Amino acid sequence: MTDGDDYLRLRTTFGEDAERYDRARPRYPAQMFDDLAAAGVRPGARVLEIGCGTGQATTDLAERGHRIVAVELGADMAAVARRNLARFGSVEVVTAAFEDWPLPDEPFDVVFSATAFHWIDPAVRVSKSADALRPGGLLATVRTEHIAGGNPEFWVAAQTCYERFDPSTPPGLRQQPASAIPEDDRELVPSGRFGPARFHRYEWDASYTTAEYLDLLLTYSGHRALPAAQRSGLLDCIAGLIEGNGGRIVKRYLTELRLARRVR
Repeated sequence: MTDGDDYLRLRTTFGEDAERYDRARPRYPAQMFDDLAAAGVRPGARVLEIGCGTGQATTDLAERGHRIVAVELGADMAAVARRNLARFGSVEVVTAAFEDWPLPDEPFDVVFSATAFHWIDPAVRVSKSADALRPGGLLATVRTEHIAGGNPEFWVAAQTCYERFDPSTPPGLRQQPASAIPEDDRELVPSGRFGPARFHRYEWDASYTTAEYLDLLLTYSGHRALPAAQRSGLLDCIAGLIEGNGGRIVKRYLTELRLARRVR
């Protein structure tokens, strides 16, 4: 998590090009929503989604019959989400920062956040999520990591592009296997508001052409925040590597679903 003003600036970059975000960002594994259902989230559950973006995960939840209030910081992102979710009468998209949004009187069965929970103020996110839930309600957070696999030689070569054009890049950075990435419930258990977390993990590959991958990179906060000359140099460097790899690369992802029940 980036601190201070830089963190506040970075978390707003996603809404600068909502259409690109909607087009380029990968969706979530279907098994994740099956596991959420297996945890007791039945059709008709009242769900609060934190940081819905343009509604990728919200659509999957709505298709399973849930009643959803989705809170999204970015006005443009929220507008695209409303368009994508217009066919669902059980979904309301609210434009607000979760930290400032007043909780409704009726509690929720589930608080859900897909690749957004880490952008919420850590002083607020656990306690306010618990306050939003009924007793025994479920906090379900999703994180996505780029892990070892896909085209290993390409990713090693891409590191040199980052070291050249992005000074914040740690030298010699390499993707880790999923087994090396720890499950993390350190902020939940000490709060006293949630029981021990359970984790579900999904490894999967996505294939990208040069244009598709550059499109994806331009949805990442760190890339968008680079000065224009550095960003252009980085993208050109990576594009050259992809073209040298036959014009297509494969990226391996880890998606993790963390589930914890409110205990008080």
